[in-house]
Amino acid sequence: MNIRKVVIPVAGWGTRSLPASKNIPKEMLPIYNKPVIQYVVEEAMVSGIQDVIFVTNRDKSVIEDHFDYNLQLEGVLERAGKKALLEKVRFVAEMVNIMAVRQKKQLGLGHAVLCAEHLVAGEPFAIMVGDDLIFGDVPGIRQLMMVAQTENKPVIGVMEVPPDKVSKYGIVAGRERGDGVYEITDMVEKPAVGEAPSNLAIIGRYVLTPDIFDHIRAVPPGHGGEIQLTDAMRSLARERGMLAIRMQGERFDAGDWVDYLIANIHFGLEDDDLQLNLLARLQAELADYA
Repeated sequence: MNIRKVVIPVAGWGTRSLPASKNIPKEMLPIYNKPVIQYVVEEAMVSGIQDVIFVTNRDKSVIEDHFDYNLQLEGVLERAGKKALLEKVRFVAEMVNIMAVRQKKQLGLGHAVLCAEHLVAGEPFAIMVGDDLIFGDVPGIRQLMMVAQTENKPVIGVMEVPPDKVSKYGIVAGRERGDGVYEITDMVEKPAVGEAPSNLAIIGRYVLTPDIFDHIRAVPPGHGGEIQLTDAMRSLARERGMLAIRMQGERFDAGDWVDYLIANIHFGLEDDDLQLNLLARLQAELADYA
């Protein structure tokens, strides 16, 4: 199973990030010195994915623009002799091939993925949610790709969540085969606390086969009146089988303010030029709350 394409849905309203996302897409909010969406695309790139398909809307063209050349800015940097910055700016435009399609109505994640069907063009493909960041020794989507290529089956990423948080996620039930790989037996979108089949939550990483589109078309609107990708995957899993892997690495949900702020601190501390000063300022702030 050769995975060359990734679908990244970015058409949502970003209500969790208001008021910051009132006029700026939440995916363009900076974490340290890069917008959220760049971390996601970089993960795809280092995993060997060549083509990125954004499912966007009329107000989010700035996301596509970020991955294009900015000749005026490049000219300013070149004339100023700022070669290091020039290389960083050009690198963003040269990482991957960018395509985009609009989701003209907000009808859920399943519908967003369906909008990209013609660009997927009958190939197995990845999906990465644009505000879910995963960092580890092996890139998040690469972990799924390796299992999908070995098993020739669709694969989704899961992580354990506290029992009182299950209602915020799609939840899977399955038989563990070892090494954090599960044969999925069922899944449900945002179950009530106490009714979830497990605490294994689906997070924003998937590798799916193109027959998922038939299942998306067939499912009725689900939770919240939206076309839920979870419902379509449940149908696909029953037909051909599907695996889940317990993902390794650190996850930041950029739509959650605590995670967003911690992610900024995390990457700030990795910068040798900022580390000592940032630590001192953090310690001083913490002392005020002691």
